[in-house]
Amino acid sequence: MVKKLAGKPAFLLVHGAWHGAWCFSKLVPYLERAGHVVTARDLPGHGGRARYPNTFRHRTPDEEAFAIESSPIAAVTLADYVSDVMQALDALVGSGNQPVILLGHSMGGIPITAVGEAAPEKVHKLIYLTAYMPASGVPAIAYSRAPEAQGGKMGAAMKADPARVGALRIDPRSMDLAYLANLKRAFADDVCEDEWAVARNLLSPDAPALPFATAIETTRSRWGSIPRAYIKCRGDLAIMPRTQEKFIERADEFTPQNKTEVYELDSSHSPFFSQPEKLAAILLELAAK
Repeated sequence: MVKKLAGKPAFLLVHGAWHGAWCFSKLVPYLERAGHVVTARDLPGHGGRARYPNTFRHRTPDEEAFAIESSPIAAVTLADYVSDVMQALDALVGSGNQPVILLGHSMGGIPITAVGEAAPEKVHKLIYLTAYMPASGVPAIAYSRAPEAQGGKMGAAMKADPARVGALRIDPRSMDLAYLANLKRAFADDVCEDEWAVARNLLSPDAPALPFATAIETTRSRWGSIPRAYIKCRGDLAIMPRTQEKFIERADEFTPQNKTEVYELDSSHSPFFSQPEKLAAILLELAAK
């Protein structure tokens, strides 16, 4: 790893649902070559810490069984996510790699919001990469049911009732070509087929439902005091552009003296796959401010 140059902030990257730290593998080298320390880790229940339903591990044509089997990660909570991110944050702060920029992609916006509220003194900047940036007291799941979410592709990707299985369940190993085409449009519409095949093989089927259903009570004096940026992805079909705009509008209404710095990419939900260099350029610009 490239040593951090004096005064340059470290990056702590938090992935989204069904993903893991692996999704940042193309992005990290750009940040490290610019002299930044970068940490990305798997959240509980994700990446190398994922756990799989038996009906997913042992492939079966029984769609009904897959749709009702309880998730082995149903007990994972937002508090578990926050504890994990805080451990990584404390390690960076303790090693002297200050300041620290906390980036969340997609679902990763939920835990970074909670961490920002819990420990604003440890966070130099919050960056939301086409991510959930929930308003105070509003659970993330509420945004998927709002009018702004219409036209998104994630609803058709769901394979089970989250209330029954305890997870948001997808099937990245499906044999249904139409289903897989929809999944690619949701996550990676501008990613080449070969790269998508690799990514799809690494996706886990379950994301715990509890973090999506847990509201975070943010305050102006804590989360609202941290400089923040939002990177909009105009071609996103997982978190629709209008939903991204709603996050920004509500946050700026909440903290009119500390408005969101907004950047845009002409990309799908996964610019770390399709446009890592352009994404890195934005992050380096934000880090230099």
